[in-house]
Amino acid sequence: MRLLNAIDSAKGISVSSTSATAIVRKFIDRINAHDSHGVAMLCTPEHLFIDSLGGRLADPARLEPAWAGYFALFPDYHIAIENMLSADALVLSSGWASATHRQTGRSWRIPAAWRAVVHEHLIAEWQVYADNKPVYEILSGGA
Repeated sequence: MRLLNAIDSAKGISVSSTSATAIVRKFIDRINAHDSHGVAMLCTPEHLFIDSLGGRLADPARLEPAWAGYFALFPDYHIAIENMLSADALVLSSGWASATHRQTGRSWRIPAAWRAVVHEHLIAEWQVYADNKPVYEILSGGA
């Protein structure tokens, strides 16, 4: 039901599914290049980032520094997409996220999914779905 609501809310936004997919691929390319400025430039002024715990970042002034901080923490962060599905402005992707923690040198690789809503050729929403337990264990110094 939530998927259908998301598709309904993305309809009518002026972008084709093919175009939306290309924009999301470009966004992921900027993430994989660790280009916090490029990531921010591909976002709408009203961009909403939702992390895997439901935390929200909707302040454009904090978006670029937040990505820069994440890339500093995980300098080789990488998204590998295995599947991508789109309907109008909604793009769903699944695959793997991986990185190495700069301070400890410990690596992780987790299955993940991402939901994007594209508006006027920019990313209006980016939501991450992942079980980040391995990441939190590294950050807390746990097993």
